[in-house]
Amino acid sequence: MRVLTHGDLVTRKSYNHDVLFRVFSIEGSTVKLIGEDIRLQADAPLEDLKKVSGSEYEERKSHINKQEACSYRLFRQDYRLLKEKREVEAGGGYEELEEKSNYFQISPRILHIDGDPLFLKKCVQLYEQLGLQVHGQYIQEKNMPSEVPALVQKIHPEIVVLTGHDAYSKAKGSVRELDSYRNSKYFVEAVRNLRQDYPHFDHLVIFAGACQSHFESIIKAGANFASSPARVNIHAIDPVYVAARVAYTSFMDHINIWEVVRNTISGEKGLGGLQTRGLLRIGMPYSEDVEK
Repeated sequence: MRVLTHGDLVTRKSYNHDVLFRVFSIEGSTVKLIGEDIRLQADAPLEDLKKVSGSEYEERKSHINKQEACSYRLFRQDYRLLKEKREVEAGGGYEELEEKSNYFQISPRILHIDGDPLFLKKCVQLYEQLGLQVHGQYIQEKNMPSEVPALVQKIHPEIVVLTGHDAYSKAKGSVRELDSYRNSKYFVEAVRNLRQDYPHFDHLVIFAGACQSHFESIIKAGANFASSPARVNIHAIDPVYVAARVAYTSFMDHINIWEVVRNTISGEKGLGGLQTRGLLRIGMPYSEDVEK
C-alpha cells in the first residue's frame, strides 16, 4: 500500500470497507481515523487500511449527497407546514389570510460547538441554507466541559449543540459503562456544567453527542436531545436538523420526538430525546424596522 498522509481517504478491510474515513494522524503502525461523513473516530493498524481511489470516492459521495438531499427536502416540507400553521394562527383563522398574516418572527440564537472543524463548516453552511443564524465554534471534545460554559455566557444562545466525534470500544468494557466510550464523558460533563447555570429545559435547549455516544448518560446529565440510543453512527449534519426543528417550532407547541428525528439520516436509532417546547416566537404587525 502507498504511504498514507494526513487527510487521505481510506476504508478498513476488517470492516468490509463499510465506512469512509480520513486519516487524522499516524503514530507508528497505528492510524487515527475520522469519519468523512459520519461522526465516528477510530484507530486502525496500517495494514488494515485501503486507500480510496478517486472513482470510488465519487461513487460513495454521490450516495451520501442523495441522502443529504432527501433529508433537506423532507425538512423543507415540514418547514412549509409549520409556516402555514403560523400564518393561520397569526391571521386568526380568517379566510382573508394574506391580509391578516403581516407578522414577523424571532428565531432563537443557536450556538453550534463542534469537535471537527470541517464538519463545523458544513453544518454552519446548512444552518444558513435553512435560514437560521448560528454562531459556530470549534472546540476539541476534551475541552468542552471547561470552555463551553463561558462561551454560552458570552453568546447567550437558546439552543446549544455539542458534537464532534465519538465511538464505543468493546475492548474497554460494557456498553453501559461511560469509560467504554471515546468522548461521551466529555459531552456528559459539558452538559452537566451547563445545566448548573441553566436548569430550565425550555430556556436552554441542548443537543449533545456523536457516533455511538452513551445516550442515557447524556440525557441524564440534562440534554434535551442526544445520540445514540442504539449506539449507531450518526451523520455529520444530523444535529443541525434537531436544532432547526426546535428553532422553527412555536414556543406554544411541544415537539413530538418522532417529528424531530424522522428527517435526519440516522433516524430514531441514532437520535432521541425528551419532549421539548419550541422556541420560535411570532409578532404582529410586521414593520420594515423588524428583521424577519
